[in-house]
Amino acid sequence: MRIAITGATGLVGTELTEKLSEKGYEMTRVVRSLRPDDDPEKVVRWNPELNQIESGKLEGLEVVIHLAGENVSSGRWTKAKKKRILGSRVKGTSLLSQTLAGLKQPPKLLLSASGIAYGHQPPDVKVDENSPRGQDFLSRVILEWEKATAPAQKAGIRVIHMRFGMVLSRKGGALAKMLPAFRMGVGGKIGDGKQMVSWVALEEVPLIVEHLIKEDSISGPVNMVGPQPVSNEEFTRQLGDALGRPAIFPLPAFAMRMIFGEMADALLLGGCHIIPRKLQESGYVFTYPDLKETLRHILKK
Repeated sequence: MRIAITGATGLVGTELTEKLSEKGYEMTRVVRSLRPDDDPEKVVRWNPELNQIESGKLEGLEVVIHLAGENVSSGRWTKAKKKRILGSRVKGTSLLSQTLAGLKQPPKLLLSASGIAYGHQPPDVKVDENSPRGQDFLSRVILEWEKATAPAQKAGIRVIHMRFGMVLSRKGGALAKMLPAFRMGVGGKIGDGKQMVSWVALEEVPLIVEHLIKEDSISGPVNMVGPQPVSNEEFTRQLGDALGRPAIFPLPAFAMRMIFGEMADALLLGGCHIIPRKLQESGYVFTYPDLKETLRHILKK
């Protein structure tokens, strides 16, 4: 099976490209610029800002995985940063979706990255793919991001919006940023620690993606999270235990807001008890469902 992927150099993209290639899938990277060892005939070049893409190389592909977009967790959310966050997602997704819709041999499936779009809910309120959207900045971004796939949907392409929670890995992302402080014994909960953390192991992602490719009854939003979310307080305690270090130095909410501004409430102080209902109802069985065992697995590598 031939699969094209944007954002192939990111944390999730690298893992997907490597693991799906090992399983025999023929992976084609969609890139802005070539690496020295790239064969120009085996990659697809694009530039969403200039509305350019080598569309002919997308003919006959079975699946397209779209992950590219501005990093939301790097730097304060200035007006310019927020514009880049929204623009990079909508422009890239629109260009790709319109291009796929116009192909003579379009793919059967577009797997487009998305995010948690449910705002902030009390810990005892469980949300799934059918729950109402939030009203914060990220929820508005996700609304426009997912709407940008409309041309592909109208062309009859099965579209899945992969709503990622926190992706756990030593290689990058939130966990990698937390490790130095926790290894020194100065980590702890953020704010009151009651906010929920909905997470998924990086190694789980290729397994879920392969399931989504094969289960052609699944479409629309899919929560890419494990079945056992935990509070931030529990998450930090488990991380400290896995490292054999205390996690007793809380980070006050006001300090987080001073340092990170609006991003603090969206990514650090808020959260939801998210259920991966579509995955569970389609028969997917998680390899890494338990946080304690997942952290120990990740950190022993």
